[in-house]
Amino acid sequence: MANSKKMIKNSSQILLKKIFFFALNGMFFLPMNSWGETPKTLDQLLNQVRQEGIQEKKLNAARESHFLSDRNRQKELLEKAKSDLVAADQREQELREIFKKNEEILAEKEADLKERSNSLKDLFETAQKVAQNFLPILNESLVSAQFPDRSVPLTAIAEKDKLPTINNLRQLWLSLQEQMTESGKIVTFQAPVITVGGEIINKQVTRVGTFTAVSEGKYLRYLPEPVSSLAELSRQPAARLLGIAADFEKATGDEALPIAVDPSRGTLLSLLVQNPNLKERIAQGGWIGYVTIILGVIGLLVALQRFIYLSIVDRKIEQQRRTETPDQDNPLGRILGVYKNEKEDVETLTLRLDEAILKEIPPIERGLPILAILADVAPLLGLLGTVTGMIETFQAITLFGTNDPKLMSAGISEALVTTVIGLVVAIPILLIHSSLASKSNRIIQILDEESAAIIAWIAEKQHGLQESKHGNVL
Repeated sequence: MANSKKMIKNSSQILLKKIFFFALNGMFFLPMNSWGETPKTLDQLLNQVRQEGIQEKKLNAARESHFLSDRNRQKELLEKAKSDLVAADQREQELREIFKKNEEILAEKEADLKERSNSLKDLFETAQKVAQNFLPILNESLVSAQFPDRSVPLTAIAEKDKLPTINNLRQLWLSLQEQMTESGKIVTFQAPVITVGGEIINKQVTRVGTFTAVSEGKYLRYLPEPVSSLAELSRQPAARLLGIAADFEKATGDEALPIAVDPSRGTLLSLLVQNPNLKERIAQGGWIGYVTIILGVIGLLVALQRFIYLSIVDRKIEQQRRTETPDQDNPLGRILGVYKNEKEDVETLTLRLDEAILKEIPPIERGLPILAILADVAPLLGLLGTVTGMIETFQAITLFGTNDPKLMSAGISEALVTTVIGLVVAIPILLIHSSLASKSNRIIQILDEESAAIIAWIAEKQHGLQESKHGNVL
């Protein structure tokens, strides 16, 4: 019984050792059959314990061998690392010596270079300055549209940290000579052109030196950045200049034709694009400007109607003055038709003629008061626009200050444009009113003169009859 307890205790200790070794190193484990079989007798248990003891010895021997091999390998790695460190230190020392020697050689070379370049220093500085000043002209020139990428060789010369080579200096001279030569040529070439709609189309371009470029009768301007291409002006010059450009493109041979030239090399054309046209100017005046223009149109229509009417009346009156038969289709004929009875006394005839003249005056002077009112109202509307524009300007100043003039430009434009519109409307209407009033007054004066002549003729006739009767009585 005691032996059995002792065997069970030993087997328990062995089992605990198995669990410990399995947890310590999972790669060394016992076969599954030693764990899966359960001893049935004490002899089987004894044999199993012995077998497991043998296996444990083998396991420990393997672990010791593995540990020793790892220790030896780590020792070899440590020795190799130490040797590599020593070699690296030696290499560092060698490189330091080489770097020190190179610095000395570099200092000698720089001194030698400085000594040799002193004589060419002025030449290099002049070349760099010329290249720096010439690059913007080259980039913005119309010639670059025909010969792109001309500025690339000059960039190396313009850089201050590099000395120009002989080829660079030769390229600078060639670029200057090419620019001077091309500025005096009139050439035609194919180039991409940006249309007003934003499309890029390859067109035939005619270039006049460095001043003007036209294509299909339209003026172009060169955009150096970011596209480096020609573009049509969004707002072209007057039709006369467009016709000159179209005729110039069609010219052949040595025929001399005029062409519009921009002496500022594109500055005037760029200002032309920014300059607003008549429609945009009127829009700056706002609703007051439109009202003033409408009143001006009404005044012109009234003036046109009155001018036609007075011209017809004047012509008919002149025809009536050359005939003795009264015609009722003109004022003078209607006035002459009042005289029907030769025995009528002068006073009655005078009153009747005055009444006829008074009836004819309103149709003759009709519309003149309207023109006078419009001539007075137009400047007042311009003054109103000036006041509203200045109010808008002061509001912008109150909100945003005076740092940005563009914020105040809308109010100032309205103030000035409405004043201009008011004066432009009022001055012609005032002159037209004066002319029509003079014309109507002349017609009325003719009517007065003719009626006075009739009265004088009747009075003289009646006076002659009275004198003849008195002589007969005597």
